[in-house]
Amino acid sequence: MNSEYLIIAGLAVIMILTLALPFSVKKIEEELEIFLFLMGISAVTISRKWSWRLVKESLTEPIGISLAVLITGLIFKGIRRHLKAWLNRLIAKIGLPGTIFIVICFLGLGSSVFTAIISSLILAEIITILKLDRKYEVSVVIYACFAIGLGAALTPLGEPLSTIAIAKLKYPPHDAGFFYLLKLIGIWVVPGVLFIAFFASLKTPSSANTSRTLGEDAVETTYTVFLRTLKIFVFVMALIFLGTGLAPIAENYLVKIPTWTLYWANAISAILDNATLAAAEIAPSMSADQIAFLLMGLLISGGMLIPGNIPNIVSASKLSIKSSEWAKIAVPFGTILMIVYFVLLMMFL
Repeated sequence: MNSEYLIIAGLAVIMILTLALPFSVKKIEEELEIFLFLMGISAVTISRKWSWRLVKESLTEPIGISLAVLITGLIFKGIRRHLKAWLNRLIAKIGLPGTIFIVICFLGLGSSVFTAIISSLILAEIITILKLDRKYEVSVVIYACFAIGLGAALTPLGEPLSTIAIAKLKYPPHDAGFFYLLKLIGIWVVPGVLFIAFFASLKTPSSANTSRTLGEDAVETTYTVFLRTLKIFVFVMALIFLGTGLAPIAENYLVKIPTWTLYWANAISAILDNATLAAAEIAPSMSADQIAFLLMGLLISGGMLIPGNIPNIVSASKLSIKSSEWAKIAVPFGTILMIVYFVLLMMFL
């Protein structure tokens, strides 16, 4: 009994360090993959969860999303020079509001196939091409990142959060396959992406403004594409170790917390990467409704501040958007989304 308490206490320390240090120590935030890898190794060791199956999973589960990031990254690098002509033709045909709607729908729902990272890079390129008023561009980026963060969760290729969710639920009783999350939360995610795209298209600037616009910080190179792929592989591997190591806490405590409490507690993913929280929280013993509730809380609140998810981090970095600019628009919008989804989830789940 004493050893069990020691294990839980050790894992609690790991969990606190995992959640607190990336937010408070800049060097750890910059080297998040390595930090999470060390925390994951420590958690598995403390919980005595080492097995050949875990080692195999840690080496195979990241392959899908890593290949998707690599392949789509190289494709995007090849076609980016054509984006301006395609975008101008689309604007000429359906106008700017319609173009904004189509772009956000495409990036939001498409991110489940060509990953949230590539969607964010395409978004940065499109915003650079548009050269509209900076304030409007910032709001479009934020709304698009909400849509990308939601849409990317529909398949394990989209983002680390969905990769980890499938990895943790692939065995009974859920037997999660490739389309498990699409079936589970697609009915909530797809209308959300469409609404966000429509909302973003409502206000269009009266004219272009070439003096104060957003612009990319640097053009993608082949080196950055391969480096990003390696980082994603290590990141997902680290989350698999972390999720397995912290399983005793999730199984013994988190599954007993009321679903609505977890939903609002996950608002913390506004300041912490939501994939890390998913690795720590999701347990196979949870019901499908609990998992849906948990995931929607993570996905929505993850868009509210820059550290919350990958699309925010990539877009804000590429376009030099300040945290205060982001929060001014994203926090009120995200709060409204959280309330609306909470009411709907309580009614139907």
